[in-house]
Amino acid sequence: MKILSIETSCDETSVAIVEDGRKIITNRIYSQIDIHQKYGGVVPEIASRNHVIKLPYIIEEALAESGLTLGDMDAIGVANGPGLVGALLIGLSTAKAMAYSLDIPLIGVHHIEGHIAANFLQYPELEPPFLTLVVSGGHSHLVLVKDYQTFEVLGKTRDDAAGEAFDKVSRVLGLGYPGGPAIDEAATKGNPSAIDFPRAFLDKDRFDFSFSGLKSAVLNYINRKKMKNEPIEVNDVAASFQMAVVDVLVAKTIACARSINMKVICIAGGVSSNSLLRQKMTDAAKEEGLSLYYPDPILCTDNAAMIGSMAYYNYINGGASDLNLNAMPGLEIGSRI
Repeated sequence: MKILSIETSCDETSVAIVEDGRKIITNRIYSQIDIHQKYGGVVPEIASRNHVIKLPYIIEEALAESGLTLGDMDAIGVANGPGLVGALLIGLSTAKAMAYSLDIPLIGVHHIEGHIAANFLQYPELEPPFLTLVVSGGHSHLVLVKDYQTFEVLGKTRDDAAGEAFDKVSRVLGLGYPGGPAIDEAATKGNPSAIDFPRAFLDKDRFDFSFSGLKSAVLNYINRKKMKNEPIEVNDVAASFQMAVVDVLVAKTIACARSINMKVICIAGGVSSNSLLRQKMTDAAKEEGLSLYYPDPILCTDNAAMIGSMAYYNYINGGASDLNLNAMPGLEIGSRI
C-alpha cells in the first residue's frame, strides 16, 4: 500500500511516499528556518504563506524522485493536529482535494503519533508495546504505546516543553534559532559542570516535566552577570543548561519504564536528535538492560514520512477519515481522528 503523505504543522513543508508503513520511497522536506531566523522563532502567518507557495512543488518533486504518479497512490495521509492552525489547513486542504479527485482514502494523522512512528521507519523489527519519550518544541511527553492505535500519556510537561526551553535560552545567549542545534553545538565547547542549574524532578511517583524554573534560573544567572559587568561564558552556560535538561529527561524516562516493567523504550521528536540526550539515554538503557530505539536526525524533525507510516496503521486499523476532517491545533494524543 503506497501512501502519499503531507506534513505542514509548523514551518516544514514535507511530502513523502511510504509503502506499507515501513518503507520510505521518497521523503522531501523544505525547511523555512532561514526565513524565520531573523524573527527568533516561527511566525505563523509567514509559515502558512510559504506552505501555500511551496507545497505544490514539493509534491511534484516527491513524485518525480519516486518515478511514480498520483495514479499509483492508494491513499493520502495528512497531519491535521496539533500544530499551527493556518499551517495545518494548507496541508489538509491539499490532501482533501487530492483524495477527492483521485477517489482514494484520506487518512488523518496526529502529528505526535507520527513522531513516534518515525521509529517504525528506522527499525522494521520494532513493534508495540514500548515506552516513548517525545521531546519537541511544543511537547515533552512520556507515552506508553500499547499497540498501533492505543496511546497512554504517562507524563507530560506542566509548563515549557524541552524544545521551547532550548529555543528561549538560545535566544538570550545570542545563539540564534533554532535553539536545539545551536545549544548542542555550543555545549561541545563548554563545561557542563560549570554552573549548577536546578533539576525539577517534581513528585517522586509521577512522570511529569517542568522546565520553566530551569529557564528562569538561566535568565537570572545571565542578568546577574550583566548587572555585575562580569563576563558570560556562553558555552559553559549552554553546556550546563543542556545537562540539566537531559538529566531530567533521562531520569524520568528510566524511572517510568521501571515502574511499568517496560523493557523497550524509544525517543522521538526534534529534541531526540540532541547528541547528549542520545548518549545519556544509551548509557542509562544499557545499565538498566533496556532496548533503546531512536531514528536518524532527519526523521526526528517534522517530516511527511513519519505521517505516512502512521497513516498506514490508522487505515488498516480504523479506516479512512471523512472529507470533513478539520485542523485541530490542540489535538490530544490518543484521540482518534
